[in-house]
Amino acid sequence: MYGKASAPEYQGALTTLSVNSSLVDVLAAGTERLAAAERAGERAEVARSGLAVAEAHRRLGQVREADLAWKASYRAARDAGDVGAMAWALWSGGTLARQRGAFPLARRLLGLAADLGERGGDVVVRGYSLAGLAETGRIQGDYEAVGRLHEQLLAEARRRGEARHTVWALEGIAQMHRNSGDLDTAHALFEEAAEISARADDRRGHAWALRGLADVVSIRDGDTERALALLSEAETTCRAMNLTGALAYNHKMRGNVLYRAARYAEARDLYEQALAEFGAMSEPRGKALARLGLAKSLARLGRDRSETAKELTSLAGELERIGLRHAREMVDRAEQELGIGTDPAGPRGVTAEAVR
Repeated sequence: MYGKASAPEYQGALTTLSVNSSLVDVLAAGTERLAAAERAGERAEVARSGLAVAEAHRRLGQVREADLAWKASYRAARDAGDVGAMAWALWSGGTLARQRGAFPLARRLLGLAADLGERGGDVVVRGYSLAGLAETGRIQGDYEAVGRLHEQLLAEARRRGEARHTVWALEGIAQMHRNSGDLDTAHALFEEAAEISARADDRRGHAWALRGLADVVSIRDGDTERALALLSEAETTCRAMNLTGALAYNHKMRGNVLYRAARYAEARDLYEQALAEFGAMSEPRGKALARLGLAKSLARLGRDRSETAKELTSLAGELERIGLRHAREMVDRAEQELGIGTDPAGPRGVTAEAVR
């Protein structure tokens, strides 16, 4: 049985904040408490309140501010000799690095966070850091290496009744099944994640689960309207909580759904919107994937084939630079689907596999 979802990253005097608190409210409360702790010379509290500030900035897409905040939190924790707070600050920094596409740095910071969490006896930050390492590998397409870790973390979360981490693990495993072509298993796992997150009142986790369900429903069932309805429900939560990154990925997914339905002009508009959103938050992975969707949509709308070919070549280099191991395959599929360099008669029909 799962209890109500909690937000262990809101610490010290901020433990009353909910997992569903608006990020704008979290930032305001965290900034106020941070200033008070600094005036009082309470270094441990500076570290703990600074963590909430860092996480609010990160989730709002404010990369520079988040980077300054997690580093300041770490320094305060180190001054206070608080090993657990040091681990949490490193977790925040590693998560930010992954968000920015700096995967080697993400792995290094999250590994250090996991070690410090173990040394300090904080099983929660250790679990969050291991989860971050697993997610980093999954995003890079290294399923063999991190699949077992996902399953291990899922088992541990189920055993402790931790709804939020159970939902995270289910969604990660579901995504790997989706990308590997096992849509039925992916659907079942996303559905379970949606059910658990709803019961536990984990609105953020629920929004991501709905996004995953919409993706699978669009591909497997061809049910465009249900997929769009699921995304609309998720978007309501993203806006209410100011989940900037999740909202951008929601818009990209809406573009995917519309593209699969051959509604190319609408898809183009959504990809352009997502591209601007990812650009504003310096999110290179999302930006590159939105560019790929936009390139495919523009090709369907009659863009010059040579321009499309140049864009896809540029994208291949960008995705490989970021460190996504399946980047070449994604671009190859786009080239094959559009008949770039292979079919002088023009683009071919839409395949079942669309932009991720």
